[in-house]
Amino acid sequence: MIKSFKTFVLLALLSGLILLAGQAIGNRGGLMIALGLALAMNVGSYWFSDKLAIKMARAQEASPQEYPWYHSMVSELALKTGQPMPRLFVSPSPQPNAFATGRNPSHAAVCVNQGLIDMLDRDEMEGVLAHELSHVFNRDILIGTIAATLATAITFLARFAFFFGGGRDREGGPIAQLALVLLAPIAAMLIQFAVTRSRETQADASGAQLSGKPLALASALQKLEAGGKQRIRMGGTPAETSPAFSQLYISAPFGGAVTRGMSSLFRTHPKTEDRVANLHEIARSMGQIG
Repeated sequence: MIKSFKTFVLLALLSGLILLAGQAIGNRGGLMIALGLALAMNVGSYWFSDKLAIKMARAQEASPQEYPWYHSMVSELALKTGQPMPRLFVSPSPQPNAFATGRNPSHAAVCVNQGLIDMLDRDEMEGVLAHELSHVFNRDILIGTIAATLATAITFLARFAFFFGGGRDREGGPIAQLALVLLAPIAAMLIQFAVTRSRETQADASGAQLSGKPLALASALQKLEAGGKQRIRMGGTPAETSPAFSQLYISAPFGGAVTRGMSSLFRTHPKTEDRVANLHEIARSMGQIG
């Protein structure tokens, strides 16, 4: 509940920023441009982001004949919640990772990398899949898409204002307007990353409850981070190197090496040690740790 309220507040802040950026362009006219742009980008992302993510991951649909364990595991987890079975995909990437995408539980997909299949045992894989299904059932894909498109719209509007200027009757003077143009995109990005981290933490908790194996998920996350750093030279898919899609993955691609050295505020995922500690607390509440 607390995480959901935090997400709502962060999305409200993003919405306020986009209106403020729109007003910097031309008051009421700028507001209309901002609203129209945000609506168009959200609708497009809502309907097509899943297909694009699967394509950029170079994934192929996993058949029940070739991956019987995959279908059986996801089917059992979906049955527990009474939710529909998502489409299942496998990416040839050597990176140990996975993601879920789709506009709702009836139009969702889960994708696991070959590197993940090679690395995890059965319990750890179940923990990861429960985490990804939690994203689907909690509508996190939609929430993340909204946050990303709003942040993109804010950046676009700020750049538009910088190059073409705003309305003549703007308030605050040129210094205030310049500050808005420069700071709004940074603020939007920080809020977007905060939304992503919040939903990842929530999916850890929901996934641990769904699978009943929080310690297995904690072990998987540790392996994913270490494995990503070890395999960075083996490369990955366009989805893993794209900032727009890398945040979909359960763990920061390449062990977070893409954003190494940046402040924790700019992380797309919570720190692995924090996630592991939270999962150990859940395990303790379940009586799995003395």
